[in-house]
Amino acid sequence: MIRAIYAGSFDPVTVGHQDMARRAARLFTELIVAVYDTPVDKRPLFTTAQRVALFAEAVANLKNVQVISYTGLTTDLAHRLDAQVLVRGLRTTKDFDAEASIAGMNKQIAPDLETVCLYTMGAHAHISSSLVKEVASLGGPIEGLVPAGVIEPLREALQRRAQAK
Repeated sequence: MIRAIYAGSFDPVTVGHQDMARRAARLFTELIVAVYDTPVDKRPLFTTAQRVALFAEAVANLKNVQVISYTGLTTDLAHRLDAQVLVRGLRTTKDFDAEASIAGMNKQIAPDLETVCLYTMGAHAHISSSLVKEVASLGGPIEGLVPAGVIEPLREALQRRAQAK
C-alpha cells in the first residue's frame, strides 16, 4: 500500500487542484489531501474547516481520497500518517524552481519520503487560487475555474471581506 499526501492551503480549491487530486488518486492506494491550517504569509479567505469541506465536496466521488487539516511540518504529518509520498503540482517553470527547493528541504528533513511532482494539465496551467480570488472580487466569471460547489461560497466570502473593510 502506498499512501500519499497532497498538501496545500487550497484557498479556495480550484479545478486544477481537483484534477491533481483525481490524477494522484489513480497512482496511489490512498491519497490524503492535507489542508494547511495556518499558511505562512497568507491571509486565508476561508476558514480551515471551510477549505476542508470545499475540497472534500470536490473529491467526494474519489473513494481512496480523504481530506484533513493539519499544522506543522508536512513531513511530520507524513510520518504520523505513515505516508511514503508527497505529491506536488507543477504549473509553470516558476513552480518548478520553488518545488525543487521544497523537495530538497523535505528530503533533508525526511530522507525516507519521496516527492512526486505532477504537471498540471495545460487547460489548468493559468489557474491559481490567488488569480481566481482576484477575478471573483472584480465580478468576473469563475465558472470553470473552481468546482461548482465553490462558486457561491467564494462570492459570499469575498462580499463579507469587502463589507468588513
